[in-house]
Amino acid sequence: MTNLSVGHSVPDFAASATGDKSIKLSDYKGKNLILYFYPKDNTPGCIKEGQGFRDHYSQFAALDTEILGVSRDSLKSHENFKAKQEFPFDLLSDSDEELCQLFDVIKMKNMFGKKAMGIVRSTFLIDRQGVLVQEWRKVKLKEHIEEVLQAVRELGG
Repeated sequence: MTNLSVGHSVPDFAASATGDKSIKLSDYKGKNLILYFYPKDNTPGCIKEGQGFRDHYSQFAALDTEILGVSRDSLKSHENFKAKQEFPFDLLSDSDEELCQLFDVIKMKNMFGKKAMGIVRSTFLIDRQGVLVQEWRKVKLKEHIEEVLQAVRELGG
């Protein structure tokens, strides 16, 4: 599978989402889309990141931009996480790692002295035409949501 690069079209994909939906990239044609990959539901960093997107959701929506969170967790786990955190956006279950591989976010990680393959926190901004316009890899949360919001503002109308 080819890896994506900034300036190129993202191939259409389909994934299972919260709310018993099947979501395709083409569903968002004409809107900007933020796809953020995170390691695991209900963990401190992932809660904080999701809350950041939740708390700025109306600002993104005003800029005609939708948000989708992606991890390898099950839909059941996602439904609980979304409800508990009151996320106004859907979460995609990528248990087969197809999206993770497409966006090249699965890497060897060292957690508490154990090495394992896992999702590296990453965010991708796809424009109204389906082109990958910006990516953030190895995300540090402190100013991340504001950076993404600024990038969307710079896309303009």
